Amino acid sequence: MAFTPNVIDIEASGFGSTSYPIEIGVVTGNGSRYCRLIKPYSQWCHWDKQAEQTHGISRELLFEKGLEGRIICSELNRLFANQTLYCDGWVVDYPWMICLFEHAGVAMQFRMSAIELLLEEQQLALWQVTKQRIETILDLPRHRASNDAVVIQRTFLQLAND
Repeated sequence: MAFTPNVIDIEASGFGSTSYPIEIGVVTGNGSRYCRLIKPYSQWCHWDKQAEQTHGISRELLFEKGLEGRIICSELNRLFANQTLYCDGWVVDYPWMICLFEHAGVAMQFRMSAIELLLEEQQLALWQVTKQRIETILDLPRHRASNDAVVIQRTFLQLAND
């Protein structure tokens, strides 16, 4: 049986250099979840309506229910200090996390890594088809950060234990 990694997923305002994180979701190795909406900083203005259609989070909802970045960064540091959070979209998720911590003025006390680094080449070749199968089996609402983190974690476990 493979170890069960802590997995993080981040939803964002869109793609590109002006996008920013709007939701963070984590599922831990023991199955507990963390999920927070992020209140945009005043200089975070980019908003992609197509991204909103994908994740279903409106900018208005972020201002109404989102927490300040500083609070979220402090919570993440408290919960995951000296641990590694794995993601399947490291090239976009890591810059969004750095953006959040920089704007909050908080030093990140955990690491992020690509979950692909835990897999062998033949497992990587099966990642997408396995992930789609897991999404179908779980039938979770898609494109919300904590649900996506569960799908990523279960996909990893399926591949690691086959």
